[in-house]
Amino acid sequence: MPLFPTERNVRTTPEGLLWEPSERWVRGLKGDVTVVDSRHPVLVWEPELPVPCHAFPREEVRTDLLRPARNPTPGKHTGSQIFYDLEADGEPVANVAWTFPAADLAGHIAFEWFWRWGSGLDHWFEEEEEIFIHPRDPHKRVDAMPSSRHVQVEIGGTVVADTHRPVLLFETGLPTRYYIPREDVRLDLFEPTDHRTGCPYKGTARYWSWSGEGEVPRNIVWSYAEPLAAVAPVQGLVAFYNEAVEIVLDGERLERPVTPFTAMLKS
Repeated sequence: MPLFPTERNVRTTPEGLLWEPSERWVRGLKGDVTVVDSRHPVLVWEPELPVPCHAFPREEVRTDLLRPARNPTPGKHTGSQIFYDLEADGEPVANVAWTFPAADLAGHIAFEWFWRWGSGLDHWFEEEEEIFIHPRDPHKRVDAMPSSRHVQVEIGGTVVADTHRPVLLFETGLPTRYYIPREDVRLDLFEPTDHRTGCPYKGTARYWSWSGEGEVPRNIVWSYAEPLAAVAPVQGLVAFYNEAVEIVLDGERLERPVTPFTAMLKS
């Protein structure tokens, strides 16, 4: 018996999947058509994928809109063999759904979210809030905390940011990110780019690249103009990839962390 009634009950399948029931009301739409309307979703973590996906009871899915996939991709999604195409809102979507080969998840159908393979449903909602990129992980925290610590950022020996009023963003599984007021950043040394990313915890970010000398990855600086309410303190502030710059915190030079972004920045 769990120590507390709300203690999470994560389960493991022989295939290596982790899953747990969710109490959130989840809906997925293709255009104006509601394809999923579930009050009994399941969160599933596939091996080697850092974020979860949802699986839904068949009776909470518009299975009348699903067709056996014309060109299935067997083996993808932890050995799944059954895939579905979607026909809704006049636009067919290939391999948008599948069933996991796990007895625990029999009777459930999982769906692609748009970020993974460039296809999926158009809109997802948890309760009345639209969720972007991928489902939120209930075991992950993101806290944005104003601070008076002294943060300096250097690139190739040039100090590009210096502040005593950062906002520190603590996100489970990632290094602390230091968000700095624009007035304390040498943005004149950077060029805006067209690059954009989305995060279900923070919102949509825009980017800048270093315009000076040296081999510096592109898009190492970002900012959220309209962050989600949970991280409102970072609005309009600027952050740098710790993996690609030198950060001095209260006089101590920090080691560059190695994260999944390290390889991405080198590509």
